[in-house]
This record gives sequence, C-alpha cells and structure tokens, in this order.
Amino acid sequence: MRRGLIELRQSFTNPAELVSHFLWPVLLLVAMYFMRDLTFAGLKLGPVLLPSILGMNVAMGLVSMSQQLTADREDGTLLRAKATPNGVRGYLVGKVVSVSGGLLADLAIFLIPGLFIIQGLVISPRSWVTLLWVVVLGMVATLPIGAVLGSVFTSARSQGLLQLPVLGAIAISGIFYPITAMPEWVQGIAQVFPFYWLGLGMRSALLPESAVSIEIGESWRHLETIAVLGGWAVLGLVLAPMVLRTMARGESGSSVAARRERALQRVA
Repeated sequence: MRRGLIELRQSFTNPAELVSHFLWPVLLLVAMYFMRDLTFAGLKLGPVLLPSILGMNVAMGLVSMSQQLTADREDGTLLRAKATPNGVRGYLVGKVVSVSGGLLADLAIFLIPGLFIIQGLVISPRSWVTLLWVVVLGMVATLPIGAVLGSVFTSARSQGLLQLPVLGAIAISGIFYPITAMPEWVQGIAQVFPFYWLGLGMRSALLPESAVSIEIGESWRHLETIAVLGGWAVLGLVLAPMVLRTMARGESGSSVAARRERALQRVA
C-alpha cells in the first residue's frame, strides 16, 4: 500500500506525468464541447458523450497497467522485487493502488468540469451509487487483464501493439457515437468487450430515462452489465496470478541485460 501511494504521489509531482494526467481530460472536454449540440434520435450527443468517455477511461486502466508492468519488467524493477521477501506481491498490490488511484483522479479531472460544461445530465443519489459500482466493477474487470497483458509483452515497444486492438474496440463500442447506429454484427462484437458495458453503465447513471431509447433493446441492462464485467473480472483474477508467477520465475539478470541490449541496439 505504501509503495502504491508513493508512486501515486510521484505521478502528481513529476511534471511530465502531471501533464499527462491533465492533457487527455482537457482534450476530451474540448472535443465534447464542440460536439455538445449535435443530435442523434432527438438527443444531444454532449450528455451521451460524457458518461461514455468516463466508461472508456475506466477501461483504459487496462492499458496503463500493462504499460507499467512491461516497462518495469524491461528495466529490471520487477527483478529487484522478485529478490526481496514478498516482493512480487508487494509490487503488484502497489501497482494496483497507484494505477487505480491515478485512474480515479483522472475521472474526477474530467467529470467535475464536464458537469458544468454539458447540460442535460441527471445527478442524484442514485447516479452516484451507480457510478460507484460501475467504476469498482470496471476496475476489477480490467486491471487484472492489464496485468496479464503486461506479463506477456517483453518490451515497451512490443506492448505498443496493444493500442491498435484497444482503439478498434473503442471505435465500435458506442463511446463516441450510439452503438445502435452500427450494423448488428458490429454491435455483437462490441458487446464482447468491457468498453461497451462500462459506457452503458455510466450512461445509465447520468442520463435521463428517455435516453434509453438509443440503447440496444431500449434498456440499460444492468444485470447484463454485471454479468459481462463480472466474467472479465473472474477471467482476469484467475489468469493474472498464474501468468505473473510464470513470468516472475523466468526473470533473471541475464534476461534483463538481454532486453536492455536489444533496446540500445534499436536506439543506435
């Protein structure tokens, strides 16, 4: 826990990381502001976009977790953790604390000004309760999968390939445009991934009941949301310990040195 809190504090005191915390929320707010008056099926897209982007940001914790694990594996941080008692367990708990803490901060940076910029959102005690369980379940569903992916990739360069399928899943998941405007086969693919369900859960929290008309089956489908995100959570929680143990056993000074040599050759 202390390790995670230290890393979280450092991310808000390091100028480069501090900029990254604010850059994307600000860019998304600007884009959302210019799209606020566009309409679909009689609804303004601004109020639909804000909760959808919140859901997308929760799911992007998957990418953050995998990036940090891959980078720490490449530079030997994970090897040093392996060499200390309970080091890998402490490392993983710390990483979950730092990534989830940074994620919650990014959500607040985006949501608080968004509530003032975008009109038509519904804020009530029910809204906050729904936001809470969607965020918590979303992090449990995505962070372990991110740990698995971070263990699979051996370098930050190869880990960058993860961005392509993630961006593809976001594009078809109704984040930036209602999913019902897409072909049915695309809708079916989108519903396999957590991006769509996190966006749907957020929209159910912050939009009026009339907005459900643009959703699949004209329903917020809370039970289905819990089932799909719960399925991803179970999958990640089962796979992550096994994959991490296998990866940690394979770490050695020679493997770290070999990865550093390959990285230096690419730079050269």
